[in-house]
Amino acid sequence: MKIKSFLLILVLQIIVFPQQYLDRVVAVVEREIILQSELDFRAEQEAKQKNISPQTPGLKMSILNSMIDEKLLFAQAEFDSVIVSEQEINAQVEYQINYLTELVGSRENLEKTYGMSIDRIRGELRDGARKNLMIQRLIDTKFGRIEASRREIEMFFEKYKDSLGTFEAKVTLSHILKIPNTSEAMARKSYDFALSLLDSLKNGADFASLAMKYSDDSASGKFGGDLGIRKRGDFVPEFEAAAFSLKDGEISGIVKSQFGYHIIQMVERRGGSINVRHILVGIKPDPNSDNEIISLLTDIRDSITRFGQDFSVMAKKYSDDERTKNLGGLLGSFYTSGLTPELKTALEDLKNKGDITFVKPLPIPGVGTGYHIVRLDERIPRHKPDLDIDYDEFKKLASEEKKANLVNEMLENAKKIFFWEIKHYNL
Repeated sequence: MKIKSFLLILVLQIIVFPQQYLDRVVAVVEREIILQSELDFRAEQEAKQKNISPQTPGLKMSILNSMIDEKLLFAQAEFDSVIVSEQEINAQVEYQINYLTELVGSRENLEKTYGMSIDRIRGELRDGARKNLMIQRLIDTKFGRIEASRREIEMFFEKYKDSLGTFEAKVTLSHILKIPNTSEAMARKSYDFALSLLDSLKNGADFASLAMKYSDDSASGKFGGDLGIRKRGDFVPEFEAAAFSLKDGEISGIVKSQFGYHIIQMVERRGGSINVRHILVGIKPDPNSDNEIISLLTDIRDSITRFGQDFSVMAKKYSDDERTKNLGGLLGSFYTSGLTPELKTALEDLKNKGDITFVKPLPIPGVGTGYHIVRLDERIPRHKPDLDIDYDEFKKLASEEKKANLVNEMLENAKKIFFWEIKHYNL
Protein backbone atom coordinates (compact mmCIF):
# COMPACT_ATOMS: atom_id res chain seq x y z
CA MET A 1 0.00 0.00 0.00
CA LYS A 2 1.14 3.56 -0.73
CA ILE A 3 1.38 5.81 2.33
CA LYS A 4 0.10 9.24 1.37
CA SER A 5 1.89 11.05 4.16
CA PHE A 6 5.11 10.26 5.97
CA LEU A 7 3.53 11.38 9.23
CA LEU A 8 0.83 8.88 10.18
CA ILE A 9 -1.70 10.08 12.73
CA LEU A 10 -3.83 7.19 13.92
CA VAL A 11 -7.57 7.78 13.78
CA LEU A 12 -8.95 8.92 17.11
CA GLN A 13 -11.45 6.32 18.27
CA ILE A 14 -13.57 5.76 21.32
CA ILE A 15 -15.70 2.89 20.18
CA VAL A 16 -18.61 1.25 21.87
CA PHE A 17 -18.78 -1.76 19.56
CA PRO A 18 -22.24 -2.88 18.47
CA GLN A 19 -23.15 -6.31 19.74
CA GLN A 20 -25.40 -7.47 16.88
CA TYR A 21 -22.81 -10.04 15.86
CA LEU A 22 -19.94 -12.00 17.32
CA ASP A 23 -16.80 -9.96 16.64
CA ARG A 24 -14.04 -11.67 14.72
CA VAL A 25 -10.34 -11.16 14.14
CA VAL A 26 -9.69 -10.09 10.54
CA ALA A 27 -5.92 -9.60 10.76
CA VAL A 28 -2.97 -10.15 13.10
CA VAL A 29 0.29 -8.19 13.30
CA GLU A 30 2.72 -9.62 15.85
CA ARG A 31 0.79 -9.42 19.17
CA GLU A 32 -1.75 -6.93 17.80
CA ILE A 33 -5.12 -7.89 16.34
CA ILE A 34 -7.58 -6.04 14.11
CA LEU A 35 -11.24 -6.75 14.79
CA GLN A 36 -14.08 -6.70 12.29
CA SER A 37 -15.81 -4.06 14.40
CA GLU A 38 -12.75 -1.79 14.24
CA LEU A 39 -12.55 -2.19 10.48
CA ASP A 40 -16.27 -1.50 10.07
CA PHE A 41 -15.96 1.64 12.18
CA ARG A 42 -13.09 2.95 10.08
CA ALA A 43 -14.99 2.15 6.89
CA GLU A 44 -18.05 4.04 8.15
CA GLN A 45 -15.93 7.09 8.99
CA GLU A 46 -14.10 7.15 5.66
CA ALA A 47 -17.30 6.55 3.71
CA LYS A 48 -18.90 9.56 5.40
CA GLN A 49 -15.91 11.75 4.52
CA LYS A 50 -15.95 10.63 0.88
CA ASN A 51 -19.76 10.51 0.62
CA ILE A 52 -19.72 6.92 -0.57
CA SER A 53 -21.14 3.64 0.68
CA PRO A 54 -19.16 1.69 3.32
CA GLN A 55 -19.76 -1.33 1.06
CA THR A 56 -17.95 0.24 -1.90
CA PRO A 57 -15.88 -2.55 -3.49
CA GLY A 58 -12.28 -2.45 -2.32
CA LEU A 59 -12.86 0.14 0.42
CA LYS A 60 -12.56 -2.18 3.41
CA MET A 61 -9.55 -3.99 1.99
CA SER A 62 -7.79 -0.67 1.41
CA ILE A 63 -8.55 0.43 4.97
CA LEU A 64 -7.47 -2.94 6.36
CA ASN A 65 -4.12 -2.57 4.57
CA SER A 66 -3.72 0.88 6.15
CA MET A 67 -4.49 -0.54 9.60
CA ILE A 68 -1.95 -3.32 9.08
CA ASP A 69 0.65 -0.74 8.05
CA GLU A 70 -0.05 1.25 11.21
CA LYS A 71 0.48 -1.83 13.38
CA LEU A 72 3.64 -2.73 11.47
CA LEU A 73 4.99 0.75 12.20
CA PHE A 74 4.14 0.25 15.86
CA ALA A 75 5.94 -3.09 15.82
CA GLN A 76 8.97 -1.36 14.29
CA ALA A 77 8.80 1.34 16.98
CA GLU A 78 8.81 -1.34 19.68
CA PHE A 79 11.68 -3.15 17.97
CA ASP A 80 13.68 0.11 17.86
CA SER A 81 12.94 0.71 21.58
CA VAL A 82 11.17 4.00 20.90
CA ILE A 83 10.20 5.59 24.21
CA VAL A 84 7.55 8.19 24.96
CA SER A 85 7.05 9.67 28.40
CA GLU A 86 3.96 9.50 30.59
CA GLN A 87 3.79 13.29 30.37
CA GLU A 88 3.61 13.12 26.57
CA ILE A 89 0.88 10.48 26.72
CA ASN A 90 -1.08 12.55 29.24
CA ALA A 91 -0.80 15.61 27.01
CA GLN A 92 -1.97 13.67 23.96
CA VAL A 93 -4.92 12.21 25.86
CA GLU A 94 -5.97 15.62 27.19
CA TYR A 95 -5.75 17.08 23.69
CA GLN A 96 -8.03 14.31 22.41
CA ILE A 97 -10.44 14.85 25.31
CA ASN A 98 -10.55 18.57 24.55
CA TYR A 99 -11.07 17.88 20.85
CA LEU A 100 -13.95 15.51 21.51
CA THR A 101 -15.45 17.94 24.02
CA GLU A 102 -15.47 20.68 21.37
CA LEU A 103 -17.26 18.33 18.98
CA VAL A 104 -20.09 17.48 21.38
CA GLY A 105 -20.28 20.78 23.27
CA SER A 106 -19.38 19.84 26.85
CA ARG A 107 -17.78 17.14 29.00
CA GLU A 108 -21.22 16.16 30.25
CA ASN A 109 -22.33 15.56 26.66
CA LEU A 110 -19.13 13.60 26.02
CA GLU A 111 -19.91 11.27 28.93
CA LYS A 112 -23.48 10.82 27.69
CA THR A 113 -22.37 10.21 24.11
CA TYR A 114 -19.99 7.40 24.98
CA GLY A 115 -21.75 6.12 28.09
CA MET A 116 -18.71 6.37 30.33
CA SER A 117 -17.03 8.81 32.70
CA ILE A 118 -14.28 11.19 31.61
CA ASP A 119 -11.77 9.16 33.61
CA ARG A 120 -12.77 5.98 31.82
CA ILE A 121 -12.61 7.75 28.45
CA ARG A 122 -9.07 8.83 29.35
CA GLY A 123 -8.23 5.22 30.12
CA GLU A 124 -9.67 4.04 26.81
CA LEU A 125 -7.57 6.60 24.94
CA ARG A 126 -4.23 5.96 26.63
CA ASP A 127 -3.11 2.91 24.68
CA GLY A 128 -3.97 4.45 21.33
CA ALA A 129 -2.26 7.69 22.29
CA ARG A 130 0.88 5.82 23.33
CA LYS A 131 1.04 3.90 20.05
CA ASN A 132 0.32 7.02 18.03
CA LEU A 133 3.13 8.92 19.75
CA MET A 134 5.56 6.02 19.31
CA ILE A 135 4.87 5.89 15.57
CA GLN A 136 5.30 9.65 15.26
CA ARG A 137 8.55 9.48 17.24
CA LEU A 138 9.81 6.61 15.06
CA ILE A 139 9.16 8.51 11.82
CA ASP A 140 10.48 11.81 13.17
CA THR A 141 13.65 10.15 14.46
CA LYS A 142 14.40 8.36 11.20
CA PHE A 143 13.16 10.89 8.69
CA GLY A 144 12.40 14.17 10.48
CA ARG A 145 15.49 15.91 9.10
CA ILE A 146 15.15 14.58 5.55
CA GLU A 147 14.88 17.30 2.91
CA ALA A 148 14.83 17.08 -0.86
CA SER A 149 17.95 18.29 -2.65
CA ARG A 150 17.84 21.00 -5.30
CA ARG A 151 18.06 18.30 -8.00
CA GLU A 152 15.24 16.29 -6.40
CA ILE A 153 13.07 19.42 -6.22
CA GLU A 154 13.71 20.12 -9.90
CA MET A 155 12.82 16.52 -10.79
CA PHE A 156 9.64 16.73 -8.69
CA PHE A 157 8.69 19.95 -10.48
CA GLU A 158 9.23 18.44 -13.93
CA LYS A 159 7.22 15.36 -12.94
CA TYR A 160 4.15 17.14 -11.59
CA LYS A 161 4.05 20.66 -13.07
CA ASP A 162 1.59 19.77 -15.84
CA SER A 163 -0.84 18.02 -13.49
CA LEU A 164 -1.04 20.71 -10.80
CA GLY A 165 -3.28 23.20 -12.61
CA THR A 166 -2.76 26.75 -11.41
CA PHE A 167 -1.37 27.97 -8.11
CA GLU A 168 -3.27 30.49 -6.06
CA ALA A 169 -2.26 34.11 -5.61
CA LYS A 170 0.77 34.81 -3.46
CA VAL A 171 1.81 37.88 -1.49
CA THR A 172 4.97 39.06 0.23
CA LEU A 173 4.37 41.17 3.34
CA SER A 174 6.36 43.20 5.87
CA HIS A 175 5.23 44.82 9.09
CA ILE A 176 6.24 47.07 11.95
CA LEU A 177 4.93 45.79 15.29
CA LYS A 178 4.61 47.61 18.58
CA ILE A 179 3.72 45.85 21.83
CA PRO A 180 2.03 47.81 24.64
CA ASN A 181 4.17 48.63 27.65
CA THR A 182 3.61 46.80 30.92
CA SER A 183 3.70 48.24 34.40
CA GLU A 184 6.25 47.04 36.95
CA ALA A 185 3.46 45.89 39.25
CA MET A 186 1.83 43.74 36.54
CA ALA A 187 5.21 42.28 35.59
CA ARG A 188 5.90 41.34 39.22
CA LYS A 189 2.49 39.69 39.55
CA SER A 190 3.10 37.57 36.42
CA TYR A 191 6.63 36.70 37.53
CA ASP A 192 5.42 35.54 40.95
CA PHE A 193 2.80 33.32 39.32
CA ALA A 194 5.39 31.83 36.96
CA LEU A 195 7.60 31.18 39.99
CA SER A 196 4.76 29.34 41.73
CA LEU A 197 4.32 27.13 38.65
CA LEU A 198 8.05 26.40 38.61
CA ASP A 199 7.89 25.40 42.28
CA SER A 200 5.02 23.05 41.48
CA LEU A 201 7.07 21.44 38.72
CA LYS A 202 10.02 20.98 41.08
CA ASN A 203 7.64 19.23 43.48
CA GLY A 204 6.54 16.74 40.83
CA ALA A 205 3.62 18.43 39.06
CA ASP A 206 2.98 17.29 35.49
CA PHE A 207 4.38 19.81 32.97
CA ALA A 208 1.82 19.07 30.27
CA SER A 209 -1.12 19.41 32.64
CA LEU A 210 0.09 22.78 33.94
CA ALA A 211 0.69 24.01 30.37
CA MET A 212 -2.82 23.02 29.30
CA LYS A 213 -4.35 24.71 32.33
CA TYR A 214 -2.27 27.86 32.73
CA SER A 215 -0.19 28.69 29.63
CA ASP A 216 -1.11 31.92 27.88
CA ASP A 217 0.16 30.42 24.62
CA SER A 218 -3.13 28.79 23.68
CA ALA A 219 -1.76 27.31 20.43
CA SER A 220 0.81 25.14 22.22
CA GLY A 221 -1.03 24.93 25.53
CA LYS A 222 -3.61 22.49 24.20
CA PHE A 223 -0.70 20.19 23.28
CA GLY A 224 0.78 20.36 26.75
CA GLY A 225 3.05 23.23 25.75
CA ASP A 226 4.76 21.21 23.00
CA LEU A 227 6.30 23.43 20.30
CA GLY A 228 7.38 20.59 18.03
CA ILE A 229 10.75 20.20 16.30
CA ARG A 230 12.42 23.59 15.88
CA LYS A 231 15.78 24.86 14.68
CA ARG A 232 17.85 27.90 15.58
CA GLY A 233 16.24 31.10 14.40
CA ASP A 234 12.69 29.92 15.09
CA PHE A 235 12.53 31.56 18.53
CA VAL A 236 13.10 35.01 19.96
CA PRO A 237 16.72 35.31 21.20
CA GLU A 238 16.10 35.04 24.96
CA PHE A 239 13.94 31.95 24.59
CA GLU A 240 16.32 30.34 22.09
CA ALA A 241 19.41 30.86 24.26
CA ALA A 242 17.70 29.24 27.25
CA ALA A 243 16.11 26.39 25.27
CA PHE A 244 19.27 25.29 23.48
CA SER A 245 21.22 25.27 26.75
CA LEU A 246 18.97 22.61 28.33
CA LYS A 247 19.68 18.89 28.58
CA ASP A 248 17.07 16.23 27.78
CA GLY A 249 14.28 16.39 30.36
CA GLU A 250 15.72 19.49 32.05
CA ILE A 251 13.45 22.38 33.04
CA SER A 252 14.66 25.97 32.82
CA GLY A 253 14.27 28.73 35.35
CA ILE A 254 12.06 31.72 34.55
CA VAL A 255 12.93 33.09 31.10
CA LYS A 256 11.70 36.56 30.14
CA SER A 257 10.94 37.52 26.56
CA GLN A 258 8.81 40.13 24.84
CA PHE A 259 5.84 37.76 25.31
CA GLY A 260 6.15 37.35 29.06
CA TYR A 261 7.70 34.73 31.34
CA HIS A 262 8.46 31.23 30.08
CA ILE A 263 9.23 27.94 31.76
CA ILE A 264 10.88 25.65 29.21
CA GLN A 265 11.44 21.91 29.23
CA MET A 266 13.72 20.09 26.81
CA VAL A 267 11.92 17.05 25.40
CA GLU A 268 14.79 15.91 23.18
CA ARG A 269 17.57 17.02 20.84
CA ARG A 270 17.65 15.88 17.23
CA GLY A 271 20.93 16.91 15.65
CA GLY A 272 20.87 20.69 15.40
CA SER A 273 17.16 20.85 16.19
CA ILE A 274 15.27 20.59 19.46
CA ASN A 275 11.85 19.58 20.68
CA VAL A 276 10.82 21.73 23.64
CA ARG A 277 7.64 22.66 25.43
CA HIS A 278 6.88 25.70 27.49
CA ILE A 279 4.47 27.39 29.80
CA LEU A 280 3.96 31.08 29.06
CA VAL A 281 2.75 33.51 31.69
CA GLY A 282 1.91 36.73 29.91
CA ILE A 283 2.19 40.21 31.33
CA LYS A 284 -0.91 42.32 31.01
CA PRO A 285 -0.11 45.69 29.42
CA ASP A 286 -0.69 49.12 30.86
CA PRO A 287 -4.11 50.13 29.44
CA ASN A 288 -2.86 53.68 28.84
CA SER A 289 -0.09 52.53 26.52
CA ASP A 290 -2.40 51.44 23.68
CA ASN A 291 -3.21 54.99 22.62
CA GLU A 292 0.46 55.94 22.73
CA ILE A 293 1.40 53.01 20.48
CA ILE A 294 -1.38 53.69 17.99
CA SER A 295 -0.24 57.32 17.80
CA LEU A 296 3.42 56.30 17.33
CA LEU A 297 2.61 53.82 14.54
CA THR A 298 0.43 56.43 12.83
CA ASP A 299 3.37 58.85 12.89
CA ILE A 300 5.70 56.14 11.55
CA ARG A 301 3.29 55.40 8.72
CA ASP A 302 3.02 59.10 7.87
CA SER A 303 6.81 59.50 7.83
CA ILE A 304 7.02 56.66 5.29
CA THR A 305 4.04 57.46 3.04
CA ARG A 306 4.24 61.26 3.14
CA PHE A 307 7.87 62.07 3.82
CA GLY A 308 9.71 59.24 2.09
CA GLN A 309 11.27 57.47 5.06
CA ASP A 310 12.45 53.93 4.30
CA PHE A 311 10.13 51.21 5.67
CA SER A 312 13.00 48.80 6.36
CA VAL A 313 14.96 51.41 8.29
CA MET A 314 11.92 52.31 10.38
CA ALA A 315 11.24 48.62 11.09
CA LYS A 316 14.78 48.07 12.32
CA LYS A 317 14.51 51.15 14.52
CA TYR A 318 11.01 50.80 15.97
CA SER A 319 9.58 47.28 15.53
CA ASP A 320 9.17 45.07 18.60
CA ASP A 321 9.11 41.90 16.48
CA GLU A 322 12.54 40.46 17.21
CA ARG A 323 12.22 37.85 14.47
CA THR A 324 11.60 40.30 11.63
CA LYS A 325 12.97 43.70 12.63
CA ASN A 326 16.53 42.95 11.47
CA LEU A 327 15.06 41.81 8.14
CA GLY A 328 13.47 45.21 7.69
CA GLY A 329 10.14 43.86 8.95
CA LEU A 330 9.90 41.09 6.32
CA LEU A 331 7.22 38.56 7.33
CA GLY A 332 7.70 36.40 4.23
CA SER A 333 5.75 35.15 1.21
CA PHE A 334 2.37 33.46 1.64
CA TYR A 335 -0.33 31.93 -0.49
CA THR A 336 -3.45 33.95 0.26
CA SER A 337 -5.32 30.97 1.69
CA GLY A 338 -2.50 30.45 4.20
CA LEU A 339 -2.69 33.91 5.73
CA THR A 340 -3.81 34.35 9.32
CA PRO A 341 -7.21 36.03 9.75
CA GLU A 342 -5.43 39.24 10.84
CA LEU A 343 -3.22 39.33 7.74
CA LYS A 344 -6.20 38.51 5.50
CA THR A 345 -7.97 41.53 6.97
CA ALA A 346 -4.89 43.69 6.44
CA LEU A 347 -4.59 42.51 2.82
CA GLU A 348 -8.06 43.91 2.04
CA ASP A 349 -6.55 47.40 2.38
CA LEU A 350 -3.49 46.61 0.25
CA LYS A 351 -4.22 46.99 -3.45
CA ASN A 352 -0.86 47.95 -4.94
CA LYS A 353 2.77 47.12 -4.29
CA GLY A 354 4.12 49.41 -1.57
CA ASP A 355 0.73 50.13 0.02
CA ILE A 356 0.77 50.29 3.83
CA THR A 357 -2.22 49.67 6.07
CA PHE A 358 -3.36 51.99 8.80
CA VAL A 359 -2.75 50.69 12.33
CA LYS A 360 -4.24 47.23 12.89
CA PRO A 361 -4.62 45.23 16.14
CA LEU A 362 -2.73 41.94 16.35
CA PRO A 363 -3.37 39.26 19.01
CA ILE A 364 -0.10 38.20 20.67
CA PRO A 365 0.16 35.17 22.99
CA GLY A 366 0.80 36.23 26.57
CA VAL A 367 0.45 39.92 25.77
CA GLY A 368 -3.09 40.36 24.58
CA THR A 369 -3.17 42.85 21.75
CA GLY A 370 -0.28 44.47 19.92
CA TYR A 371 -0.54 46.84 16.97
CA HIS A 372 1.16 46.89 13.60
CA ILE A 373 1.23 48.41 10.15
CA VAL A 374 1.59 46.05 7.19
CA ARG A 375 3.17 46.71 3.79
CA LEU A 376 2.48 44.82 0.55
CA ASP A 377 5.89 44.11 -0.94
CA GLU A 378 4.69 41.99 -3.86
CA ARG A 379 1.53 40.40 -5.19
CA ILE A 380 1.64 37.50 -7.64
CA PRO A 381 -1.75 36.57 -9.16
CA ARG A 382 -2.92 33.02 -9.82
CA HIS A 383 -0.28 31.44 -11.98
CA LYS A 384 1.01 28.26 -13.56
CA PRO A 385 3.49 26.38 -11.37
CA ASP A 386 6.81 28.22 -11.44
CA LEU A 387 9.90 26.77 -9.77
CA ASP A 388 11.33 30.19 -8.92
CA ILE A 389 8.11 31.71 -7.57
CA ASP A 390 6.93 28.56 -5.79
CA TYR A 391 10.29 27.05 -4.83
CA ASP A 392 9.52 26.80 -1.11
CA GLU A 393 6.25 25.00 -1.83
CA PHE A 394 7.91 22.56 -4.21
CA LYS A 395 10.69 21.95 -1.70
CA LYS A 396 8.06 21.09 0.91
CA LEU A 397 6.14 18.81 -1.45
CA ALA A 398 9.28 17.08 -2.76
CA SER A 399 10.53 16.56 0.80
CA GLU A 400 7.20 15.06 1.85
CA GLU A 401 7.25 12.68 -1.10
CA LYS A 402 10.83 11.67 -0.27
CA LYS A 403 9.88 10.97 3.34
CA ALA A 404 6.76 9.07 2.26
CA ASN A 405 8.87 6.88 -0.02
CA LEU A 406 11.29 6.19 2.84
CA VAL A 407 8.39 5.24 5.13
CA ASN A 408 7.11 2.89 2.42
CA GLU A 409 10.56 1.31 2.19
CA MET A 410 10.58 0.87 5.96
CA LEU A 411 7.12 -0.75 5.78
CA GLU A 412 8.18 -3.17 3.05
CA ASN A 413 11.14 -4.20 5.18
CA ALA A 414 8.90 -4.53 8.26
CA LYS A 415 6.64 -6.91 6.33
CA LYS A 416 9.64 -9.21 5.89
CA ILE A 417 10.68 -9.03 9.54
CA PHE A 418 7.43 -9.12 11.50
CA PHE A 419 4.63 -11.64 11.48
CA TRP A 420 1.40 -10.43 9.90
CA GLU A 421 -1.58 -12.25 8.45
CA ILE A 422 -4.98 -11.41 7.04
CA LYS A 423 -7.48 -13.90 8.46
CA HIS A 424 -10.52 -13.01 6.37
CA TYR A 425 -10.68 -11.67 2.83
CA ASN A 426 -14.47 -11.70 2.43
CA LEU A 427 -14.89 -8.32 4.09
